[in-house]
Amino acid sequence: MGKRRLIVGISGATGIGYGLRVLELARKAGVETHLVVTPAGQQTRAYETGLSAADLAAMADVSHRPAQIGAAIASGSFRTAGMIVAPCSIRTLSAVAYGNGDNLLTRAADVTLKERRRLVLMVRETPLTLGHLRAMTAVTESGAIVMPPVPAFYLRPRSVDEMVEHTAGRALDLLGIEVPDLPRWGE
Repeated sequence: MGKRRLIVGISGATGIGYGLRVLELARKAGVETHLVVTPAGQQTRAYETGLSAADLAAMADVSHRPAQIGAAIASGSFRTAGMIVAPCSIRTLSAVAYGNGDNLLTRAADVTLKERRRLVLMVRETPLTLGHLRAMTAVTESGAIVMPPVPAFYLRPRSVDEMVEHTAGRALDLLGIEVPDLPRWGE
């Protein structure tokens, strides 16, 4: 495959910082990134960051529009290391869990699953309803990894930024992408 590729999806849940950090760490690891941000993800970007849509797009090697359903990332022949959706809204989780590829993010996630590649969903919601839990079960049964961004305190983080970085790095670990200098327990 040459250079490793990663698809990064950003949906409309709070916590866009996780997606931003995944993009930054993937670049640091030398991985080519393909980004798709839903309209709700763009709203969250505006609420939670000072970035413009163009600034966010520039963080990836390639940026795709959600309506661009025929983009390369929607094809199983486009080889990737996998996909991370960070943050993943319950709406996106449900669409992926039940095969509703109605936009490029959910279509790319569906393709990732059908090709038996790793799909990591950083689901951002609390508390959870029975419907949320059932969707998490369904998507897990389809092969995805549900990874709520729960901070680890054993490394004694000194800032929110350190917690976000560690969690984003752990998501990349799940795809076999090694992030240089990521703090690890016992190392």
